[in-house]
Amino acid sequence: MKTINVGLIGCGFMGRTHSNAHRRLGNFFKLDTQTVLKAICDSNEAKAKEFAQTWGYESVETDWHKLIARKDIDLIEITAPNNIHAEIAIEAARAGKMIICEKPLAMNGEQGLQMVEAIEKAGVANLVSFNYRRMPAITLAKKLIDEGRLGRIFHYRAKFLQDWTISKDLPQGGDALWRLDVKVAGSGVTGDLLAHCIDTALWLNGSIDTVTAMSETFVKERKSNLTGQMEKVGIDDACAFLARFKNGSLATFESTRYARGHKALYTFEINGEHGSIAWDLHDLHRLQFFDHHDPGILRGWRSIHVTDSDHPYMGKWWVPGLQIGYEHSFVHQLADFVEGLSNHKPAGPTFRDALETQYVCDAVLKSAHSGAWVKIPGQ
Repeated sequence: MKTINVGLIGCGFMGRTHSNAHRRLGNFFKLDTQTVLKAICDSNEAKAKEFAQTWGYESVETDWHKLIARKDIDLIEITAPNNIHAEIAIEAARAGKMIICEKPLAMNGEQGLQMVEAIEKAGVANLVSFNYRRMPAITLAKKLIDEGRLGRIFHYRAKFLQDWTISKDLPQGGDALWRLDVKVAGSGVTGDLLAHCIDTALWLNGSIDTVTAMSETFVKERKSNLTGQMEKVGIDDACAFLARFKNGSLATFESTRYARGHKALYTFEINGEHGSIAWDLHDLHRLQFFDHHDPGILRGWRSIHVTDSDHPYMGKWWVPGLQIGYEHSFVHQLADFVEGLSNHKPAGPTFRDALETQYVCDAVLKSAHSGAWVKIPGQ
């Protein structure tokens, strides 16, 4: 059995999801290579030690430069805030390490391109963690679209709604609330939530050609956890945009953290010449499918319970009828990454793939500022 020694950077929420994936991988996926939780890295040593004990890491580092320099580390996993993704990834690539990076890829497309160039020059295996691709129902949707079940695509619509930042008394910055600090996050809902919607859309429906957007910051100032002073809020609290895909289909995307009653409502619907598909994160094990080829008296939306062993990934888990959840998508992406090392078929999205999503995010923010249609670079 081959092993991959993992050095993971960041002890937050995403650090937990990635660590859980490593712990579960060997239990359910019989691969010729397994991962070893060799070291956890966080600038807060006490936090890192507690995390190491909880998840079974063999050692602790407080300086990610030292982690990358270690000869016993094969894979660097980046679950740290967005503003240090590039620096870590570029140094890790130069050191010859494999890299898995949390989304979004970078603070902007220019920085993302530097990461891609470093990765490709080094020739190291890489993956960006857009985990929703590995939801079995979404993977099934991809299969149905690629088989031509929907025919020509006319419409794509997606939304990702939350409500956790509505209070004007919520501060910004620091370990827990860095997503509200534009200097650390790069953007608000665009990079945090819409990036997921965009990646899924690009995977299912191909490249986006042009966008026009609007955004809003509802609370203009918040107290900083770092300075204790009231400071301007630089992120977008809400964003909506229209898009044209290269295949001619039209799209609407919407995201906000100000939709009272929604904690994580991610949905999409795709309408084609022969059928339609819809998916809802709150009912993630089901794929809604409409097939116009059905006889008229039977024609209607069907709810596919994606739990059978011939459904994507489900043969690795329980018996038909018993569903899985959010955390399993991270196990699936790790399994695909590791298997790709053996069969020389890199799992996606790679850094190069994720750069396209970054370019769309940049164009959305640019359009929201200017009010004009913006063409996606390279499209």
